[in-house]
Amino acid sequence: MTLTDAASLSPAPTFQVPPFAARCLSSAESVWRDSFEHPFVKGLIDGSLDPQKFRFYQMQDARYLEAYADVCSIISTRVVDPSEKLWFIEGARMAIIVERALHENYGKKFGYSADDIAGLKLSPNNRAYQNHMLAAANHGTVLEALAALAPCPWLYADIGQEIISSGSAPSDSHPFKDWIDEYADPIFVEYTNQLLAYMQSYADNSSDEDEKERAVELFCLSARYEHLFWDQAWTGQTWPDEVRAEAAIE
Repeated sequence: MTLTDAASLSPAPTFQVPPFAARCLSSAESVWRDSFEHPFVKGLIDGSLDPQKFRFYQMQDARYLEAYADVCSIISTRVVDPSEKLWFIEGARMAIIVERALHENYGKKFGYSADDIAGLKLSPNNRAYQNHMLAAANHGTVLEALAALAPCPWLYADIGQEIISSGSAPSDSHPFKDWIDEYADPIFVEYTNQLLAYMQSYADNSSDEDEKERAVELFCLSARYEHLFWDQAWTGQTWPDEVRAEAAIE
């Protein structure tokens, strides 16, 4: 059964957005919608995206998902409830599985290997985004760490569900079908719902409004980095000294 068939047989899963997540999303609403309108995302959905731009994105994303797994692992050491610990450990595992499933497949298609990814120089945005999440996980409260983590899975699941609800599920010949199928899978909505529920629980247990406002700011910053992740692939973002060195060679 294809994704299109599945979508026609059952209703799309529904995001369950508790109050604190709604507060975060409201603050990030403009940049959140900007991701949907970015030419990289539009080209990814309709299949017109330059394969080299997608290759840039995929390789940087592989390294980002390693950091995402690290953040989930750190959070697992900071929560007390054993079931929560297991959930975040599984989140770290899932990030690596997604990385391998997508990147091994597209690596063969676009000509890069696991060694190429391991030796990849992080783009400025990718490095900043990883440092931002790791700092929140290591030095912020658990609520702040969750707020920094949440935009990644939520935005991807949101894009995936919008594709399906719009009736534009990819054909078998679509060049980026595997990517769309991955993030349109209902499991990502379920994962996001649980993450947002945990975030709400920590918000409910906090009486510190300053902490909550810091968490909102961290969520918004992650949403901005997500938008820049599309943009860095669209523009081929690199470090300024590398641009100068290339210009000098020319």
